Amino acid sequence: MTRPGLPKLIATDLDGTLVRSDDTVSAYTHGVLDRVRAAGIPVVGATGRGPRLSELTRNDIRAADFLVMAGGGWVVDQSDPSGPVVLRDERLPAEVLARLLADLEAQVGPLTVMVEASDEHDAPLWGDYHESWPYQDRFEARTRDECLASDVIKAFARTADHHVDELLAVAREIIPPQVATLTQAGLGFVEICPPGVDKATGLTVVAQTLGVDPADVLVFGDMPNDLPMFGWAGWSRVAVANAHPALRAVADEVTLRNDDDGVAVYLDRLLSR
Repeated sequence: MTRPGLPKLIATDLDGTLVRSDDTVSAYTHGVLDRVRAAGIPVVGATGRGPRLSELTRNDIRAADFLVMAGGGWVVDQSDPSGPVVLRDERLPAEVLARLLADLEAQVGPLTVMVEASDEHDAPLWGDYHESWPYQDRFEARTRDECLASDVIKAFARTADHHVDELLAVAREIIPPQVATLTQAGLGFVEICPPGVDKATGLTVVAQTLGVDPADVLVFGDMPNDLPMFGWAGWSRVAVANAHPALRAVADEVTLRNDDDGVAVYLDRLLSR
């Protein structure tokens, strides 16, 4: 439920929420976020993108004081004058990932699997080629054994026979939350993160750093990987009009689509009231 006054912290998802379908963020949106920050309200970009895409992410949300990346597993304080400070860096052990993939394949059949293993700038994902992956310029084909040679930031999995929501439901029946966090972000793949990693726990790191109560946080999102932060934030939970039905069902409010600058329109009205 929306509370009176202004929130003390604002967090927004990027792809499908702040970022438009043509992969751009409008000058209008950047301007409104600058006004939010000038009003003394810290801005957080909360995204499934991994740290290898930090530069792209900073460009898409230039007003952000903090970045919650990799679905919550990588948290960066950008407000330090000396440079970005990593506040959280969680990894999923390779042997754990190998075991849970085997368990899942025993239930659903062969999986297409990719892993995010490197935090270096623009590092590629490794794994099985799939034509539906939208970022082929940041992908490198590698064997499963090569992918599981080290701990990973996140893994992605899909099958030819299951819709992503169906595969996610099956995976959650097989893989307990203390082993891995499972979600999906609209890319057609189930995303496998370290246990205890989601956008809510990532935002908790930010809120504790700033001394902000979750009840004073406003969040925006569009996909099931935003559900944890919608359950955590208390000032208001706002879905864009193009959001997944599961997120719209728990939202306090619905703003315009991402392509219509829904986040910025909502914040513009909030600052002007």
